[in-house]
Amino acid sequence: MTNNIQVQYSSNKVTAIADNSADETRALAFTIAEAAADRKGGNIVLLRVSEVSYLADYFVIVTGFSNAQVRAIMQSIAHKVETEHQRIPTRVEGQGEGTWVLMDYGDAIVHILMPNEREFYNLEAFWGHGERIHFSASLKA
Repeated sequence: MTNNIQVQYSSNKVTAIADNSADETRALAFTIAEAAADRKGGNIVLLRVSEVSYLADYFVIVTGFSNAQVRAIMQSIAHKVETEHQRIPTRVEGQGEGTWVLMDYGDAIVHILMPNEREFYNLEAFWGHGERIHFSASLKA
């Protein structure tokens, strides 16, 4: 009987850890969106793709209106995430061109695109079966 209680207890503990991780990942996605909004990123979209992709739990898609703004958004995100979550991206691509920067935080992937790239690749449509999460720069997670 003691073993059953221990197994049940362990099972509950694992579930609690998984729930906490999901909350942390959601907070990470909102921190990314807030950092993008701080640098006037446009049309910020959060997609929860955990149910439809093994790549990540969230995609954050942002428009930057110049190469300099795309880089500024990227730097703002990197700084805010490192400060608030003590995390750095495992990979950053596209910094040189500054037309589409991808930041991979593992459970959250950030796409910062210029308007032409965003329209052409249309990531929202491609990942449209993921859940769209409401974000407003005036809201806090």
